[in-house]
Amino acid sequence: MSSPAPLHAITVLGHDRPGIIAEATGRLADLGLNLEDSTMTLLRGHFAMMLLCAGPAAVAEIEAALAPLTSDGSLTVTVRDVPQEDAGAATGTSWVLTVHGGDRPGIVSSVVARVAAVGGNITDLTTRLAGELYLLVAEIDLPAGADVPALEQAVSAAAADLGVGATLRPAEADEL
Repeated sequence: MSSPAPLHAITVLGHDRPGIIAEATGRLADLGLNLEDSTMTLLRGHFAMMLLCAGPAAVAEIEAALAPLTSDGSLTVTVRDVPQEDAGAATGTSWVLTVHGGDRPGIVSSVVARVAAVGGNITDLTTRLAGELYLLVAEIDLPAGADVPALEQAVSAAAADLGVGATLRPAEADEL
C-alpha cells in the first residue's frame, strides 16, 4: 500500500484583484497538486485564501511557482507541509451560533469561550460589521453528550452582558 501524498498548507493574503484564485490554483495544478480543501474570503478589500493541497511537490517548488503572485508586493504567500490527518467520523452534533447587535470589543472571545468550555469545536466563523451592527455566524461541533441547554444559557448570559442577541440552533445537513 502506498503512503498518501504529502499535504501542503498554502495561504495567499493581500490586496484583492481579479484572477488571484485562477492564477494560484492554475500554478498548483501545473505542479500536479490536488486541491483538497480551501476557503477564501474578502475582508474590506483584502483577499485571504487558505488551501490544503496534496502532491509530491516540495515546499520550495511550490513557493517558486507562486512567487509571481507576490512580484508587485500586493500579496504574500506562505507554504508549509502539514501532517496527513484522518478527519474521522463525527461523533457529536453540528450547530449554528448566531450573534448580532451593536459593535464592541470582546463579542467573539466572550461568546466562543462558552463553546470551548463545553468542548465544542468551531469549524467555521464569519463576522461582519455593517455600520454599528455586528454579526457573527459560527458553525460548531459539540461533543456527544454536551449539555446543549446549559450552553444556550451560557451563550445567552454572555450575549446579555455584551448587549447583543444570540441564538444556537441545530445545523441542517445541507447547510454545512
